[in-house]
Amino acid sequence: MSRKTLPGMTLIAFLSASSTAFATNGMNLEGYGAKSHALGGTSMAYDTGNSAVMNNPATLGMMEDRSSEIGIGIRGLHPDVTLQVPGISAGSDGDAYYMPSLSYMRRDGAFIWGVAVLAQGGMGTEYGENSSLFSYGNSMMGSMMVPLSGEDIRSEVGVGRLMFPLAYKLTENTTIGASLDFLWASMDLRMDMDGSHFAAMTMGQGGSVGGSMLGTLGGMIGSGMVSDIDYVRYDFSNDNAFLGEAIGYGTGFKVGFTHRFGKLLTVGGSYHLQSRISDLETSNAVLSFSGTGDAFSLADPVSVKGTIKVRNFEWPATFAAGLALYPAERWMIAADVRHIDWSSVMRNFSTSFTADNSPSNGAFAGQQLDVEMLQNWKDQTVLSIGVQYRATDRLALRTGASFASNPVPDTWLNPLFPAITENHYTAGFGYSVSERSSISAALAWAPVVTRTNADGLEISHGQLNWSINYTQEL
Repeated sequence: MSRKTLPGMTLIAFLSASSTAFATNGMNLEGYGAKSHALGGTSMAYDTGNSAVMNNPATLGMMEDRSSEIGIGIRGLHPDVTLQVPGISAGSDGDAYYMPSLSYMRRDGAFIWGVAVLAQGGMGTEYGENSSLFSYGNSMMGSMMVPLSGEDIRSEVGVGRLMFPLAYKLTENTTIGASLDFLWASMDLRMDMDGSHFAAMTMGQGGSVGGSMLGTLGGMIGSGMVSDIDYVRYDFSNDNAFLGEAIGYGTGFKVGFTHRFGKLLTVGGSYHLQSRISDLETSNAVLSFSGTGDAFSLADPVSVKGTIKVRNFEWPATFAAGLALYPAERWMIAADVRHIDWSSVMRNFSTSFTADNSPSNGAFAGQQLDVEMLQNWKDQTVLSIGVQYRATDRLALRTGASFASNPVPDTWLNPLFPAITENHYTAGFGYSVSERSSISAALAWAPVVTRTNADGLEISHGQLNWSINYTQEL
């Protein structure tokens, strides 16, 4: 029989919490913790258990005095992404992502403190090798239907948090809270960019290209060594289920409050500051060029090894406010509004590749290629509502919904980052297994949203997600 100590489980949760969480509200999950998840993602003004640390840390003040709790959770996300142009379709094989969480909270009088680790969100797709929609493109000089690499096409972005919350009850009815967070973010990317798009970006259309490597490439074109470029390929990826190849670290901070107006009404709010994360970096990256001309006579594609940095990747500032109404003894109605400042952090996808000084890199050795792809995400407002009915002293039934706009403009919608889902419909339950333990579960359905980008590619994305949490009072 296999045994795992609590420290061992903590390590597993710490590593696993950075597993990719598929985009739901942009890159945010639609709810954190099974109770909040079942109640439409509401979380500002009622007891969400240990998951308060990711929602509103002030709701930790609703714990019983002189109590401590351990929480264990697992979340499953099951996206369904399909792509289509007339006569051709493809689907992403990235249809199952699992993320555990682990937490410990304690209340000592007016102070509540603890530690928690979980996955915050991300994006991911898996189109595999020789995908029909990624097999051909247009060259830099305008040749139609030139072959692309035929290699694996995939993306994976994950963000995790290790959080240290502290809440303080100012009065019996008012609590303030804060959390200092340590973040890590990682990314895998295997992407072909056809020559036509690369050329457009060198002219400032849809992004920008710069750096010494572009100058060398331009010189090769001018001298005739390169007569055309079919595609440029980015490749930095690994087989690690917990962390992507390019990794960055940083910090975050959030504050919140709750105030109870008697037994009928509680209000609350929180503000999550924009993160401060270092560039996501790996020295195990490959940049490849394929085309025609003498430069490709010995090898096509020409592959250059080096270091890549994904620059300015941050998690946005978020403001939320909500209320919880108790119209009857067994009923609770919760409602939140949340504003996510995507426009400040998702303007561009910015990378900087620096080639190694190895002889195998030839004329590109030591040179740099800077690429920015426009994204121009819009801010997002999410409205959530949830209803709980306590059917018995042990069983609570829950349902809810959330409604949001799609933050990704159609013009810049990329099939590797299809974060276009909007609304969610949720249900779940909570059950007290004993006086000191409880379990909660939730199921969420995100109806399919379909958008068409500037290349005429129709992208559809829907989801079916679930979560389970177990809490043990010590």
